[in-house]
Amino acid sequence: MGLSKSFQLVLFIVFGLLIFRIFTVENNEVQQQGEIARVNYQQYVQTIDQWQGSGEALYQLMSEKFSFQFFQYIDKTDNNNNFTHGSLLRPAGDFASEIFNIELGHVQNFPDGRLQVRLDTASVLSASFDDLQQTATLLIIAYVSLMLLFALLMQLHRRRINYAAEYISHIPDLSFLAIEKSRFPGVLRPLGNTLEICRSQLKLNLDRVRKENEQLTKAAYQDPVSGFSTRQRFTQHIEAINKTDKQQYGVLIVVKAAELASINQLHGRAAGDDYLAKLATCIRKSLANLGMSECFRISSGDFAIFIDSISLKEGERFLEHLKRHLDEYAQTTKSDSIAHAGMVPYQQGNEPLALMALADTAVSVAQTMGPNRYYQLEKLSGSEQISTEHWKITIDDLINRRSIKFYQQPIQPCNNATEVYRELLARFYNVEGKHLPTTTVIAMAERYGMSVELDKMIVTQTIKVLSENPSISGHMGVNISASSAHQDGFTMWLKDILTKNRGTAARLVFELNESGMQTNLESSHNFVNEIHKAGAKVAIERFGLGFTSFKFFREVRPDFIKLDSSYSDNIEQDNNNKFFVRMIVDIAKRISIRVIATGVEKQDEKLTLEKLLVDGMQGYYIAKPELLLNKQ
Repeated sequence: MGLSKSFQLVLFIVFGLLIFRIFTVENNEVQQQGEIARVNYQQYVQTIDQWQGSGEALYQLMSEKFSFQFFQYIDKTDNNNNFTHGSLLRPAGDFASEIFNIELGHVQNFPDGRLQVRLDTASVLSASFDDLQQTATLLIIAYVSLMLLFALLMQLHRRRINYAAEYISHIPDLSFLAIEKSRFPGVLRPLGNTLEICRSQLKLNLDRVRKENEQLTKAAYQDPVSGFSTRQRFTQHIEAINKTDKQQYGVLIVVKAAELASINQLHGRAAGDDYLAKLATCIRKSLANLGMSECFRISSGDFAIFIDSISLKEGERFLEHLKRHLDEYAQTTKSDSIAHAGMVPYQQGNEPLALMALADTAVSVAQTMGPNRYYQLEKLSGSEQISTEHWKITIDDLINRRSIKFYQQPIQPCNNATEVYRELLARFYNVEGKHLPTTTVIAMAERYGMSVELDKMIVTQTIKVLSENPSISGHMGVNISASSAHQDGFTMWLKDILTKNRGTAARLVFELNESGMQTNLESSHNFVNEIHKAGAKVAIERFGLGFTSFKFFREVRPDFIKLDSSYSDNIEQDNNNKFFVRMIVDIAKRISIRVIATGVEKQDEKLTLEKLLVDGMQGYYIAKPELLLNKQ
């Protein structure tokens, strides 16, 4: 039952009890007055108990003192003396007599007759009935007034409750309008205060959640190393340019950190991250005062920058600033090169693939021009195609001039019985003696079908350096392309030159990428077999990234497998990597293949890998790369 109905019921009962109580009091008063009237009548009748005569005369005598509702005298001997007045029935409409149940009747015997009377109750009831009527009227008026007042208060209360309910119903709309506290007086004030507190706290919480969401979104779409947006944001941005109907133009700059792979290998992943972060700083400094710009890290070592509403000529100012900052960074680190940049124009409706192909071509041209160089390309019209061929000319030139230097990075054996080697890391230089990005040189050589010639030059120079420098001892690892290894002509050439230099061949370990070797198991097996015949050994590097199978172990049978560096990264905390390494080590030992862990950069990683019984470890924590010879 609701508050309103409960209050009405309680009020009704209270007033009903009050009226009943007043009625009881007045009824008792009536009964007392009636009893007094009866006693007075009886006392009077006793004074005339010897009456003889007519009943009418008796009525006249007694009427002087009493009022009668009913009077009847019956003479025993003379009917002429009989007299009757009134009626025993109550008068119609006598409400007082119906409320107060009182009868003042009396029977008296005389010597000659019998008298039966009923006194009139009006004199007894009138005062009490009037009091009851007045009191009841006041109580009813009070009851009705209270009910009306309560109804009014309930209506006001209902409006306030409806206001609160309506306000709460609009909270999901996040409108957060101010609370009208005047609508919540008295006992409702706590409700108004609570709503205000809830409104304020909810607004604060939503603001906090919104900020946290922005931070999470920023973290999800922001590269933690450079602070630039991620590739997903880049894809969305370049597609928006393609689909927009609004006029839009500017320049796209692709910056390639071509030294990332070399730095990771020479100095470790932490140094690689630091290199990328500082490169990003150079980009930010160069963008100062150039208007609206968006920066993205689109791959491990590639950045893309959109600068709105400027022409290719205006954008050259950015490239000049960038080169200056890159040169300064190179001087502080004593590096040959930091990055290369290619700039192309864009406008609304440009196809993303075509735009990126144009930018990639510009970067490729810049990489052939020397350290920290840039190149602007407006469109592919023919002359640019000739420029892209410059890579072929550059690679052909460095092969002919044998423009290469070797660095070495030792592999540490995990026990004295294990024989390992030092890996040779190649660095290339153009005709001006400026360093060329190693990764790009190898990629471009494969693009133009020059990887075989490049690998021949690397092998030839390695044998020459080892032959001419007897002070260099131990086994050496030489990186060659898997695509070269799968060509019978290269394999026969390599076998022939190794046969002619058996003393040096016995010291060589040829490293090939697992994913490349997996593409043709038959050719891979043939290559390993021929190299073994010539006295050299074979290592499969970046092992574990391809679809490794037992068939590869059984058929190719290399001498070493070098686990990809991702398996060493925090291996002390990664049970999945521990399981994989333990499984590979177990299988490899059964067929006499040595397992080498790479990318070891922390003591915890080293200790964990030793417990997993790998045969050797390589990484920045083990030994840093250094020049093989001071003069090459």
